[in-house]
Amino acid sequence: MPRPRSRPRENHRRREERVTPPIRETWKPKTELGKKVFSGEVKEIHLLLDQGQKIMEQEIVDILIPTIESELLQIGQAKGKFGGGKRRVFRQTQKKTKEGNKPRFATLAVVGNKQGVVGIGYGKSRETVPAREKALRNAKCGVFKIRRGCGSWECGCGQPHSLPFAVEGKCGSAIVKLIPAPKGTGLRVDKEIAKILDLAGISDVWSQTYGQTKTKFNLLKATEKALQSLMETKLQDTHYERLSVVEHAIKKEE
Repeated sequence: MPRPRSRPRENHRRREERVTPPIRETWKPKTELGKKVFSGEVKEIHLLLDQGQKIMEQEIVDILIPTIESELLQIGQAKGKFGGGKRRVFRQTQKKTKEGNKPRFATLAVVGNKQGVVGIGYGKSRETVPAREKALRNAKCGVFKIRRGCGSWECGCGQPHSLPFAVEGKCGSAIVKLIPAPKGTGLRVDKEIAKILDLAGISDVWSQTYGQTKTKFNLLKATEKALQSLMETKLQDTHYERLSVVEHAIKKEE
């Protein structure tokens, strides 16, 4: 007699969805700032960033910015024949010892709320998962504000879709210059830089790069320095109106 067909194993497997508990149930704040956020005394992330207070716990950002998004940047390269390896999020290095090779993994993460708050963090470890967690934690603890606006002379829409003025950042030999662009241009930058600008809330920009741009880590750190310089430049009241400068999240009208 022919054997009855066995059902595929996937039907027998029961996938249990893990429900993560709320942050307030698992988090025990240790810093004074964390206790104020936990009790509800501090409710705005912009107040902390304007005062220059240092964030030591990532749960502070998770509570104050519940809509924050994260993404890993491709700074490493996998091995391939004739140097044709593909980009990957983990950069692997190894140390030669008598016992053998000891590999280490490094990664770069970016977080943002697409409303003018962004952070970039670097993490490394002997395994991939701890390196990723360190990078996300450092990115959340290092968030900063940026200015958005409409600084292109070709556009006068009055919406903060781009940068208010051109900025430049340098790390090593890599130099990144971000230039305001009219609405509809898009992110005319490197793919990894575009991820940072998208999470920062910028949708239209031009760029110029100089130096050894193949070193992705220096290129991305130069982009971070360029964005940080947006808040260091002093502006007059007339500039805020003419360039449509915004330093906070835009509340949607219901």
